[in-house]
Amino acid sequence: MQHIHSYRPAGEITDPPIDTVTLPHDLRHLRRKLLHLSNGDMVMLDLKEAVLFHHGDRLVLESGDTIEVQAAPEKLFEVKARDTLHLIELAWHLGNRHLSAQIEEGRILILRDHVIRNMLEGLGATVAEVEEPFQPARGAYHSHGGHSHGHDHHHHHD
Repeated sequence: MQHIHSYRPAGEITDPPIDTVTLPHDLRHLRRKLLHLSNGDMVMLDLKEAVLFHHGDRLVLESGDTIEVQAAPEKLFEVKARDTLHLIELAWHLGNRHLSAQIEEGRILILRDHVIRNMLEGLGATVAEVEEPFQPARGAYHSHGGHSHGHDHHHHHD
């Protein structure tokens, strides 16, 4: 079995990968794990520290060949606003609830949660069910490698 001890960010390597590994967002924060590739093979990922992988990142095998990380399609809500200011307001409400969100110019993607959907629609958002790759923004408590830590700031989020 081949091992992986390093990786390269998306776009840095232009040669085609020898294979892919497809993972949802919550399984792309990795340090040591047996990965099942799309062709059925397995490789052992063994990094010095945990990394939050993005769609297109490359895992480098001992042989020098690479495996591309692909973001799996996930069941999400696509949130659209009346205008840019409204989108910012909706993003604030989601952030205030510490929800993972992929924020784009014209929309926000979040994991499906019907209570949150009702809140967003009550705030005037248009919410649609979609299924696509999810790459939430890293929060302020995430370092470059994706490490996070808990925090307690002794107040409630109503």
